[in-house]
Amino acid sequence: MPRLLLATLFTLAATFANADVRELQWSDLLPADAPPPPPPLAIHDMSQLADVLAAENGPAAAQQSPAAPVVKALDGIQAKLPGYIVPLDMSEEGRVIEFLLVPYFGACIHVPPPPSNQIVHATSELGVKVDELYQPFWIEGLLRVEHASSELAEAGYRIDAQKIYFYEME
Repeated sequence: MPRLLLATLFTLAATFANADVRELQWSDLLPADAPPPPPPLAIHDMSQLADVLAAENGPAAAQQSPAAPVVKALDGIQAKLPGYIVPLDMSEEGRVIEFLLVPYFGACIHVPPPPSNQIVHATSELGVKVDELYQPFWIEGLLRVEHASSELAEAGYRIDAQKIYFYEME
């Protein structure tokens, strides 16, 4: 009986902890009066993919709006946001522990980075395997409305990534 009670309490605690996480979309990071971000440059011809991937060794493109307005009301919330990881720093074990979270593949490297209000600077103790970076992830953690600068782009937000897992369509 005590195990059943303990299991029930653990399940309830996990449910309440997850209830406090606000699922965000990239549009939620834009103030109501901000101009919409420019659309990403799509790769329609898959024969161009090799050229895009090869560009990773080239110089970064100039950012479109490095000081775009942010949504101050998001500061301090527990958030969940989907996106792609652009690595900034790696652990000795070869995992990406500091990165930019961006709304589309190739942002900050292959095309001009999106406005700073469409980039989240993230850190994670666990990190992500380098060979998994070509797919989208959910990132969960404490979101801060705080400017961050890196060699690739300016970010309008920061997140301490407590959970990182593969994005899957529901």
